Amino acid sequence: MRPQRRVALVVEYDGTCFSGFQAQRGRPGGRGTVQGALAAAIERATGTAARLVAAGRTDSGVHALGQVVCFDTSSRIPPERFAPALNRHLPEGVVVRRSHEVEGSFHPRFGAVSKEYRYVILNRPEPSALARRRAWWVPERLDREAMAEAASKLTGVHDFAAFASTGSSARTTVRTLHRLDLAGTPPWLVVVAEADGFLYRMVRRLAGGLVEVGLGRMRPEGLELRLSRPDLRPPVPTAPPWGLYLTCVRYPPERPGGREPRDGSESGVLIDPVAGM
Repeated sequence: MRPQRRVALVVEYDGTCFSGFQAQRGRPGGRGTVQGALAAAIERATGTAARLVAAGRTDSGVHALGQVVCFDTSSRIPPERFAPALNRHLPEGVVVRRSHEVEGSFHPRFGAVSKEYRYVILNRPEPSALARRRAWWVPERLDREAMAEAASKLTGVHDFAAFASTGSSARTTVRTLHRLDLAGTPPWLVVVAEADGFLYRMVRRLAGGLVEVGLGRMRPEGLELRLSRPDLRPPVPTAPPWGLYLTCVRYPPERPGGREPRDGSESGVLIDPVAGM
């Protein structure tokens, strides 16, 4: 019997097509999950079922450009050939961008040093027929300067309980937010968030809070105050899922005896066909 190897995949998917990333027991019929699609493709390509581990779960409607997944296999397929092999069996809406072998101790989630998400907002009076499931349409004019001021007050080590939705299994709500920037050319606005980890729906609530500031419904210092007063009402709103993208997962430098997956966004710019329109 051939020895098992651990193979890592960098995966891109359109969240509109799936009921989130992770397969769950008792999930009602309907759209499948990204994990289910990948598992089925691996079994078809290798003839053997595999257990998949991902860098993180994404909700229904959330997209990814650089989700990292790994699995163990004794298949004869060369690690770098898994990407094209799996793409032949994957449904529309999910693509394996790269594949390669990693150390047996590699874990996509616990080995990551940071994750980057980007949230895309279309800020113009009329909606977009093409981007309605790719960006959050906000018709009222947003004050980008006020939003940037609010974003600058949220970086660093903080308790982000006010920006987490119920249902999180995290042991602590303290996170290090390395970066919270605004990018994009009008009418597009992109919220870029990088942290050592994110709470359940944290990025969507960061985006929702910044939009509240941009609309003049909350002052920049009011959003900052939520860090120490998570009980303040009204709660920070949650932006819709379809504007959110997991752009990349970052790992330490390569170690002897193995490779770490490169992040999913080589250029550092959101890879989305509507973002530059």
